Amino acid sequence: MKRFEDLGLDPKVLIGISRLDYKDPTPVQEQTIPSILAGKHVVACAQTGTGKTAAFTLPLMQRITRASRKKPVPHALIVAPTRELAVQIEKVARVVAQPYEYKVRSVVGGIKYQPQLQKLANGVDVLVATPGRLLDLIDNKQVDIRQIQILVLDEADRMLDMGFWPPIKKILSMIPADCQELLFCATIGSEINKMVGTYMKNAVEVEVARKGETAQQIAQSCMPVEHSQKSDLLLALLNQRSTGKTLVFTRTKRRADMLARILGKNQIKSKAIHGDRNQSQRARALKEFTDGRIDLLVTTDVMARGIHVDDIDTVINYDTPTSPEDYVHRIGRTGRAGQIGKAVTFVGPEEISALREIEFLINDVIPAVDIEGFPYKEGRIVPPKERSAVKKKPKPFQHKGSRRSGRYR
Repeated sequence: MKRFEDLGLDPKVLIGISRLDYKDPTPVQEQTIPSILAGKHVVACAQTGTGKTAAFTLPLMQRITRASRKKPVPHALIVAPTRELAVQIEKVARVVAQPYEYKVRSVVGGIKYQPQLQKLANGVDVLVATPGRLLDLIDNKQVDIRQIQILVLDEADRMLDMGFWPPIKKILSMIPADCQELLFCATIGSEINKMVGTYMKNAVEVEVARKGETAQQIAQSCMPVEHSQKSDLLLALLNQRSTGKTLVFTRTKRRADMLARILGKNQIKSKAIHGDRNQSQRARALKEFTDGRIDLLVTTDVMARGIHVDDIDTVINYDTPTSPEDYVHRIGRTGRAGQIGKAVTFVGPEEISALREIEFLINDVIPAVDIEGFPYKEGRIVPPKERSAVKKKPKPFQHKGSRRSGRYR
């Protein structure tokens, strides 16, 4: 294994690495940093929790150069899909930027303009932004990206899933022709390939994990249950098993709020975060979760990419994800940095086909388990304990509120 010193990083970057307490480079860092330092476009696909933020932040600081001026315009732009992820990136970037005396700022939606404008007025070398707020500031001539030397699109697959392709396309049309472009994602689909083919010709491609691969240190299981019993099963699971710091995913914001109320009534400290919560509420809940003041956080897929907590023990899919890629993203919140994690998925009768799509993507069978003594209703569909992985892609899952037939598909 190479050391950070072997990757061509200069002493100032190594100071930042020491302050961040990084030991050895992860595979994605080892494979991308030399190419970034060489000025090449890079497309990197790797699981969550593999060190992608440092993979672009470390060489980025070494690559950019600042013109001599009191109020510098940004020379590096990092675009992320959510406020929480942008804040996480900003924290890492600030540490690495300190020896260079570069100014790192973030601009995100959901908070007031004026404090962000005041920060920008004092100059910025590295700008971290969410797409919507960035375009607002560009349109109002508060941000100038015409001197950007490096553009990073982090969690690019999620940004496309969230409908951010129009603003991303506009940003790409505004940066200089010689700008170095870096794209990081967890999965590569047709839209990502189309973007790369149009805007990042001759890019170096790094794929640390194949599409759909999940971390080996995550113990995965599914629990067949009638939908009406899911909340009771969740309580039974939390009471019977040691789940530690737990993240629960729901399909809707309303269901997340409902679950948080049920958990509270049962003396389980939890909070719900989703798109309807304002930035201060979300930040406060995430901090309480990170600090251990609450043991359980209920969230939706939209917020999944902004939750970067290294010691999450268990991920519970209260609702089976309708997108197999979302399953990979969700359970990737645990088992990070080589730690052991657990992922449990509740599967209702109408979600069986979604489970099969997930198994097809990850090319593995997710074992079905039960909670001992739980009074299951007869309507649930229990997958056979012995079954082979899906060899043929199932029909796409469509959730229309109708029940599927009682056999396992």
